[in-house]
Amino acid sequence: MHVRHISAALAVAISLLTLPAAADTPKATPTAKELIAKSKPQEWRTPDPENLLYMQLPQGRVVIELAPDFTPLHAANIRTLVREHYFDGLAIIRVQDNFVTQWGDPNDDDNGDKSKIKSLGTAKSKLPPEYTRTVDSKLPWTPLPDGDVYAPQAGFTEGFPAARDPATGREWLTHCYGMVGVARDIAPDSGSGNSLYAVIGQAPRGLDRNLAIAGRVIEGMQYLSAFPRGTGPLGFYTQAAQRTPIVSVRVAADLPPSEREKLQVLRTDSATFAAIVEAKRNRRDAFYTLPAGKIDVCNIDIPVRTEPAASAQH
Repeated sequence: MHVRHISAALAVAISLLTLPAAADTPKATPTAKELIAKSKPQEWRTPDPENLLYMQLPQGRVVIELAPDFTPLHAANIRTLVREHYFDGLAIIRVQDNFVTQWGDPNDDDNGDKSKIKSLGTAKSKLPPEYTRTVDSKLPWTPLPDGDVYAPQAGFTEGFPAARDPATGREWLTHCYGMVGVARDIAPDSGSGNSLYAVIGQAPRGLDRNLAIAGRVIEGMQYLSAFPRGTGPLGFYTQAAQRTPIVSVRVAADLPPSEREKLQVLRTDSATFAAIVEAKRNRRDAFYTLPAGKIDVCNIDIPVRTEPAASAQH
């Protein structure tokens, strides 16, 4: 009896040692929604309406924020095209699965009717390639701690995903989901902004530093990513009936304030954004039991919200 008693007690002790203590159980990481709910008003920025484009499609509005600090010549040329109503009546001309949605003049395609190409008006037909820029210490920079396959450094600046090379002193925006690039032909100066594309699938980072990135979609990606895929080479539509028309494109600054979207973007140099990045790097909850401990620059969504009423701000 005595031996059995000791053995039973020992068994209980061992079983208790093998159970994780409540204090040792990792705490679940907060969700982005929870972190955003605790954010401060000053951690949000309202995009300059001069840098916002409203592309109206039959399905709804797409809002694009331009990035003039990285592609100033293209931003200026795109504004000129928009203000002269170049895009009105053009179309979505290409949707390649897991790659991009592209819009512009169907007659400017390889198989288009060149006699019907829409005039660029006073906009320039060629621009110097703005693929990279000199690192500007005055611009905010939030680096990721995990490195990057395509660049020595990756991070965020002014609400855009970006990369840097300290050895050359250059930086550039990256081809993440929702980024808007400038289509071009073979010649580096052939991209004027008259045809643009948005990344709708995996991040084609091999395009970085080979095409100018004009900005990113901050609202309306559900429309650009849901179009039927083109059946022609590279996802181009082969029939006019397949294309979705562009109703209009406008610069937000040209509309009355009452007609503008009241959007705010979380500052990528804010404490809340840093907390979101860390929570995503080490996500742990009932589903995610093994945190990755790393994250890619294109796997972090930059939060966008409708400006809350004054009474709701804290």
